[in-house]
Amino acid sequence: MSAPAARVGVDVGGTFTDVILHDADGRVVLRKLLSTPPSYDRAVVEAVGLLAEDKVGTVAEVVHGTTVATNAVLERRGSRTALVTTAGFRDVLELRRLRIPHMYDLFWRKPPPLVERHLRFELDERVTADGTVLRPLDEEECRILAGRLRATGVESVAVCFLHSYLYPEHEERVGAILAEELPEANVSLSSEILREQREYERSATTVVNAYVRPLMASYIDRIRTGLDEIELDGPLQIMQSSGGVMTAEDAKERPVFALESGPAAGVVAARGMGERLGIDNVLAFDMGGTTAKASLIENGAISRGREYEVGGAMSAGSRLIRGAGELLRIPTIDIAEVGAGGGSIAWIDPAGGLQVGPRSAGADPGPACYGRGGVEPTVTDANVVLGYMPAVTVADGQVTISAKLAEEAVRRVAEPLGLTPLEAASGIHRIANARMTRALRSVSSEKGRDPRDFALIAYGGAGPIHAAGLAEDLGMRTVVVPAVAGLFSAVGLLFARPEFHEVRTCNLVVDAVDPAVVAGLFAEMQATLAGSLAGRSVEWVRTADLRYGGQSWEVEVELRAGPIDDPLLGALRARFEDEHKRLYGVKDRAGSPVEIRALRLAALGEVASTRSFQLEATAANSNGATRRIDGAAVPVRTRSSIGGAPEPGPLLVHEYD
Repeated sequence: MSAPAARVGVDVGGTFTDVILHDADGRVVLRKLLSTPPSYDRAVVEAVGLLAEDKVGTVAEVVHGTTVATNAVLERRGSRTALVTTAGFRDVLELRRLRIPHMYDLFWRKPPPLVERHLRFELDERVTADGTVLRPLDEEECRILAGRLRATGVESVAVCFLHSYLYPEHEERVGAILAEELPEANVSLSSEILREQREYERSATTVVNAYVRPLMASYIDRIRTGLDEIELDGPLQIMQSSGGVMTAEDAKERPVFALESGPAAGVVAARGMGERLGIDNVLAFDMGGTTAKASLIENGAISRGREYEVGGAMSAGSRLIRGAGELLRIPTIDIAEVGAGGGSIAWIDPAGGLQVGPRSAGADPGPACYGRGGVEPTVTDANVVLGYMPAVTVADGQVTISAKLAEEAVRRVAEPLGLTPLEAASGIHRIANARMTRALRSVSSEKGRDPRDFALIAYGGAGPIHAAGLAEDLGMRTVVVPAVAGLFSAVGLLFARPEFHEVRTCNLVVDAVDPAVVAGLFAEMQATLAGSLAGRSVEWVRTADLRYGGQSWEVEVELRAGPIDDPLLGALRARFEDEHKRLYGVKDRAGSPVEIRALRLAALGEVASTRSFQLEATAANSNGATRRIDGAAVPVRTRSSIGGAPEPGPLLVHEYD
């Protein structure tokens, strides 16, 4: 049998593009290059080409994680999008949900919807919740609407009708008509994106998909063209927010599922690292150039969610802080994200207080110390002034860090505050830590978990620098800094598995439902997903959303393998009640009705990589180098020079990434 071919993982961030090549013999080659906004694809193709130049014919696939779609939402630079909906539901996007992220802020205002009101159109059709057609679809009206859409110059159209999650026929017909009349526009149907109840969540998710779809499709096409030009014809896979991968073609159709692909890959890698070290409870912490992310891994299992909000001061799955961004109803790893990264800019507010972020210097111009035209002080500049980062060449020679430029930038906030550059840098560092602590608390203490019971796995280009301080603030006793921490998300890409999801909304009472009804819905979903993983080994995972009668929100629990019968449904109810007790501290009275509000099916392919990782060791530091930190000389070492007996700190470890 021939040896397996090499695989490449490439993760694009706001500042750096990280690439890792895992060779057939297990050898790992790394590259870290500056990202190339706004054309992030250029750095992807360049980096892959550098790594694969002597192995192009043997690269089996490229797995890619990207924040391109996320950034399009954050920066409001997606496509010109229209929404077509049932008459009377034009303003669902504006009404949103009654969620206020800042309870005592009298001046807080809802963010404007991604689709302006004059681009939201109504069709006079109506299907009831039981499938009765109250008002049939007028196809002539639909063709007239297509002409109006053409006149507005829209690039993308979202279609979301009331109750189409159960009865999609009207949506499907509108989609077909728009494809005929408006072939130049992309059309996203809610019945293809999210077959779930709740019109706001469904509308918002479909609109975000439509909003980023042309941008994502163009981005993926450019990468594919670039890979073809270097004669790398292996498939391109895209990481999903759920931690699985999807084909490039699927990502072009449903990019909303890849909105948090880069951060998700890091959590997948953190779970693998925890498993390897025998650590079941982990707080994964990823700090890059633009944002910092946190996620909880408990008892070896990644925390997952079904809703995610992007675009607020903090993006997270917690309902406690929602309302400031775009709400997405997608399978996702539960990740909290704040605008505090190495490139986050320090500034002085009108009251004379020092603030950090969320605005970032990004890759262009980048932190002042990079010498690429940036002058405003960033967290990276502060870390250089403090001595945590050396004045060396990084990113394969693309950047030379300048201590002089870093100090000049920090003086811009130090002098107005009457501080020395060292004092101001210390303040910037500590404020950044305080902001990042919010994300760590969001996924731990705010969900009833004590962070002191977890180990912190810190990665990303800046994560290990801040990890010890964050752990001290949270009372955590163990910090793990993995090898290739700066490219850890790229490592996670290589261990992701293909993943596809289906959902069916229903309204069933557990104790009264005929098991054949539940089995029939799962069979329908399995038939839908079967084609996506044709010819592959598939693991099917069944879950259900349950609630007590009269509740508004559900709890998702697993429906274990086996024939669906009364005993299995009884066990499902018991697991729901146990989980409800764990989450909220109470169970309802015995015999209280328990409702199934949705059934979900996930098709999981095989884990892509099972080979070992053989990192090339960095030469041991033998020159006794030291660096001044807080007035003291601190030894500087490389990872390979540390081993054997534990060593006391303080200690600085210098690595390529």
